[in-house]
Amino acid sequence: MMERILIWLGTTLLVTGAVMIGIGLLFGALAGRGVRMLPGDIVISRPGFTFVFPIVTSLVLSVVLTLVVWMIAALRR
Repeated sequence: MMERILIWLGTTLLVTGAVMIGIGLLFGALAGRGVRMLPGDIVISRPGFTFVFPIVTSLVLSVVLTLVVWMIAALRR
């Protein structure tokens, strides 16, 4: 029983890490093409310090991922 939990946990961590790397590479590729942030993202710039809080980007990404997961679930029925 414990082995199954550890295998599941390890697989989950690997998949989560791979997804995060993929999202980071996607955002890096988009930034190279001039797509930086959406209007409404919070940016605070001071000498030697920059704080970025991509709230609108996070909301849009959440909606898109929700729709994708919903569509996959609907197709599996």
